[in-house]
Amino acid sequence: MIQYFKNISGQTVEIDKPDMGVWVNLVPPFKEEEFIELSEDLEIPIEFLRDSLDIDERPRYETEDNVKFVVIKTPTENNSFNDSDAFYITIPICIILTHTQIVTVNSFDNGAIKKFLNSFQKRHPDKKNMMILKVFEKVVQNFMEFLKEINHRRNQYEISLYESNSNEDLLNLMRIQKSLVYFITALRSNEMLMMKLERTNFLSLNEEEREFLQDMIVDTSQALEMANIYTNILTSTLDAFASIISNNLNSVMKRLTSITIILSLPALVAGIYGMNVKIPYMDSPHAFYIPVVISLITSFVLSWYFMKKKWF
Repeated sequence: MIQYFKNISGQTVEIDKPDMGVWVNLVPPFKEEEFIELSEDLEIPIEFLRDSLDIDERPRYETEDNVKFVVIKTPTENNSFNDSDAFYITIPICIILTHTQIVTVNSFDNGAIKKFLNSFQKRHPDKKNMMILKVFEKVVQNFMEFLKEINHRRNQYEISLYESNSNEDLLNLMRIQKSLVYFITALRSNEMLMMKLERTNFLSLNEEEREFLQDMIVDTSQALEMANIYTNILTSTLDAFASIISNNLNSVMKRLTSITIILSLPALVAGIYGMNVKIPYMDSPHAFYIPVVISLITSFVLSWYFMKKKWF
């Protein structure tokens, strides 16, 4: 689906066809006919539009026929029905600068473009470079918000895991760890993209725009550092819980071994007195009580010994 937005008197207005200074936004569902029509109307290489459909597209930039193409990664919630998949993944936003318009293509619905749309009335579509930088800003803000949400969820699952040791909480922590892997990879690629844009001046930025881009590089670096810190904390937490589970397993095995020993010795005494051979006190009227008393004394002595050693 193709959306056309124009800023008229400080208000965002959706129009029916492209015009000068219009922001063109493509959102799912996509149709090949729309790609062809938009490519012909705005003189955009159709490969630029088709590349946006690849969810694994890496952050990069290129130019063809005076049309500039920039790809940046942004986070979004994972709608997968698989319970072992990451909570959040990263998807590409493709930004295309034509002679008169700015075009964004989203393979999935994402919050960065929604935030950009909500603030579009403050934008100046004629300043296309600043429009791209503002999209970068919304992407970085999206990463920051998702990282805070991830950290909050991690704390909740850790508290729940301390109380219950459930497999579900461990699985959720693993899903968070997978999300952080996506984030770190995307943030590192985004940072390299922005640094390369600054170094090559691909967008022909003025001094003010270059300073804004430098701020975005700093914010992206900060988000990357946050993601690395959360990953290290989560890795340490999972290792600690693995050690705790191993220690708990050893304690359970000690208890089971102790119980087995306590039960086996009375069984041994009863087995000896049950043999069909002559044994001491076999003719005594108390012959039944002798092995019972010996078994009880043995069990109590072993129980006292194991409790003293803190095996219970």
